Amino acid sequence: MINKRLLIKNLLAHNDESSFYDKKRQLNLHTKEGKAKFLKHICALSNSNPSNNSYIVVGVEDQDNEITGDDFFDDSRIQNLVNAFLENPPKIQYENVPFPNLPKGRVVGLVTIKPKSKTSFFKKNIHTILANSVFVRRGSNSTPTEEKIPYSKQNIETVLSIENSSRNSIAYTLDGVIDFVNNRHKDMLSEYKVFKELFVICWAGIPKKIRDKTYLSRVDIELINEQIKLFYSAQDVVTITFDSASFTITEYVALGLNDKTSYYPLEQQKISFFDNGYYKIETEMLFEPPQYNRKMMFHIYNSNLALLAKMKKGLALNDREENDLENLPSTLMICYLNGFEDAKQKLIEAKPLLKQFKKPESYFNFKEVMRVLRKMKYNSDSSASEKAK
Repeated sequence: MINKRLLIKNLLAHNDESSFYDKKRQLNLHTKEGKAKFLKHICALSNSNPSNNSYIVVGVEDQDNEITGDDFFDDSRIQNLVNAFLENPPKIQYENVPFPNLPKGRVVGLVTIKPKSKTSFFKKNIHTILANSVFVRRGSNSTPTEEKIPYSKQNIETVLSIENSSRNSIAYTLDGVIDFVNNRHKDMLSEYKVFKELFVICWAGIPKKIRDKTYLSRVDIELINEQIKLFYSAQDVVTITFDSASFTITEYVALGLNDKTSYYPLEQQKISFFDNGYYKIETEMLFEPPQYNRKMMFHIYNSNLALLAKMKKGLALNDREENDLENLPSTLMICYLNGFEDAKQKLIEAKPLLKQFKKPESYFNFKEVMRVLRKMKYNSDSSASEKAK
């Protein structure tokens, strides 16, 4: 079992970016340009390493390898993005890896690209990349090619050596549990559970009773053996259930208008553990968005647009408007889910305004809302793909 924190350290120590690994300060999957860049690197690394894993490390400065971290990214359906644009897509996995010196909520992202034999290429246009484009790695660059790509085994020994040097140990596991409970989450309730005498999951959160149900807020959940975060959110709440062989996280999102908030099931993530030392993670989208009166929604939508227009002009907001701005991301999401198609784009355009506002809650809420919308989009894309088959 590989300790992903050790793996990242060993990758960064291996000279510079190469044909089997790349590093990024952050991923931007909100725009077509950001998606195109990400897909280009996936395509190139996959084609250059058909015999071994390739990696992208996210949250690292390019010049000096300083680990700065990035936001927690819990989108298990990122595979659907790859499948949508690449022919012969590789299997990929995105994991969030905590590092001791990073601020709370910041992690290093690790993208693992699995080996495969067939050449990957773009099956449709995205941004400036045309359909049928093929990319490979040349040193630290992902470059287009029209040549036939030979099957290569050049990096097998190097990658295996790095992975073998990153194997977990009992000491790493025990240190991880102690650090999680006694240091990083000493201010809240922490628990752990051992599965199949091998896997250890730790979780921490603040119990929050709403009506007849108890949720956990400010939740942090980690699979200690591999040093990966399974879930983190400063906003949404979850419920946790488990038995001897599985651990299930059900995430809820708080939505409402006019100070009336309800909790809606968003997604269920089930981790199943097996006697042979393997585990699998299955996710199921549960979200059914609330529907509101159309006339009322028109009024609310226009009020939010007026608030954004006032911010763009640099005008001061009163107390009521500042409160509305904090709720603006979730309000625009409700508008979007109720048929106001432009609301999502208006929200994306509002990002710099929310980011620079004096109260950070508005920007935190923006990131949470974009995470929910991204999950819904990839789930919709996946369903459409399945129907097409």
